[in-house]
Amino acid sequence: MSGFFGVVSKKDCVRDVFYGTDYHSHLGTKRAGLVFIVPEKGFRRSIHTLENAYFRSKFEDELKEFTGYSGMGIISDTDPQPILFNSHLGRFAIVTVSRLVNIEELENRILERKRHFTENFEGNINPTEVIANLICEKESFIAGIENVYDNIKGSCSLMILTDDGIIAARDKLGRTPVVIGKKDDAYAIASETCSFPNTGFEIDYYLGPGEIAHVSADGFKQLRKPGEKMQICSFLWVYYGYPPSYYEGINVDECRYRCGACLAKRDKVKADFVCGIPDSGVGHAIGYGNEKKIPNKRPYSKYTATWPRSFLPSFQEQRDLVARMKLIPNRAVIEGKKMVFLDDSIVRGTQLKDNTNDMRKNGAAEIHMRIACPPLLYSCDFLNFTQSRSPMELAARRAVKELGGEEKDLKEFSNPDSEKYKKMVEKVTEKLDLDSLLYQRLDDLVEVIGLPKEKLCTHCWDGSSYF
Repeated sequence: MSGFFGVVSKKDCVRDVFYGTDYHSHLGTKRAGLVFIVPEKGFRRSIHTLENAYFRSKFEDELKEFTGYSGMGIISDTDPQPILFNSHLGRFAIVTVSRLVNIEELENRILERKRHFTENFEGNINPTEVIANLICEKESFIAGIENVYDNIKGSCSLMILTDDGIIAARDKLGRTPVVIGKKDDAYAIASETCSFPNTGFEIDYYLGPGEIAHVSADGFKQLRKPGEKMQICSFLWVYYGYPPSYYEGINVDECRYRCGACLAKRDKVKADFVCGIPDSGVGHAIGYGNEKKIPNKRPYSKYTATWPRSFLPSFQEQRDLVARMKLIPNRAVIEGKKMVFLDDSIVRGTQLKDNTNDMRKNGAAEIHMRIACPPLLYSCDFLNFTQSRSPMELAARRAVKELGGEEKDLKEFSNPDSEKYKKMVEKVTEKLDLDSLLYQRLDDLVEVIGLPKEKLCTHCWDGSSYF
């Protein structure tokens, strides 16, 4: 995924944009960028890779080069952003949180119309430039953004910086959030509301699916009404989101407490303590422990002084190494104990298998894994979570195959009351060398999030969502 932050202010906004963007670092994996309209100089931007460093260390020394009353920042897990454009709509900068499943089709369409691309990354077309081209096919920004909604498969939320302020647009089906914040002399637009408190902003308005708004230093006005349908990603609450953030008015960590408590109510295992695998598993574990009335301990301590986030490196082997190196087991807590671990999900299962091996080597008596979401059976077609070369990279999907199941059988394997589901979970349990494994039921997850099922994207688990 990615995250963005923009500000339109009555005074210099460089620091606000810098710190607000930094609060989206948990969402990005590869690159970051800033852009400002500098008085009497126009658009000025900077883009850096984050694969070997953090956002703050890359951009802090450059802040003195920027001034301005409006600007945007982006933490991206894919393409370099922001993109600068000069078109019949005027000069603008654009940032997107997007995934274009049909990018090749869109690329060919644009090239056939004798247009070109200038912004490349890793030998590929930059998705944000594709989106900018689609916008420029129409006679206004509103019509251009609607053109994006009509033609892409996947998802796209975006911000456009112009001389008149920022145009913010949420994905047509609201898969990713866009929230407006305010303070006395400025308005901000963000993916994550955790970026507001320490920059002085308060939540003012949640854009609805497909909604477009124009934001200035004096306020905002609606340019396009929200649509009726919504498919917001459920993983925002389970995994992606930072604990203080809100989506659709629902707090992330409070939702994770409810997830853990819901698992505890269905669990009959007796354990000495519960532990959350850092970081997102911690909130789930707190909810579980409070419901079960058992201690919450730390058999693992996370060492982040020098090790970056585990999903930053480009190669899976390097990500696995970083994930392993930053978690230090504590034998004093582990030896001879029966423990329950809480985690957000099982994707490939590689990291979890390493965790289990660590616990066994340090003398764990029993290891029980509790997962805050259902088994992942489908690759994500809408964001970048579980974006795999093949669904067979998913641990649960491999278990289905080993049991002789095929794609046509997935509905039954996703039914937690079926015998096939039970066999699949047993197979994953065996592969990961666990004493027991319990996944969250989808109906329970929907209930703890608190939105109607039809407003949530649950495709990873039941294949139900749509473009």
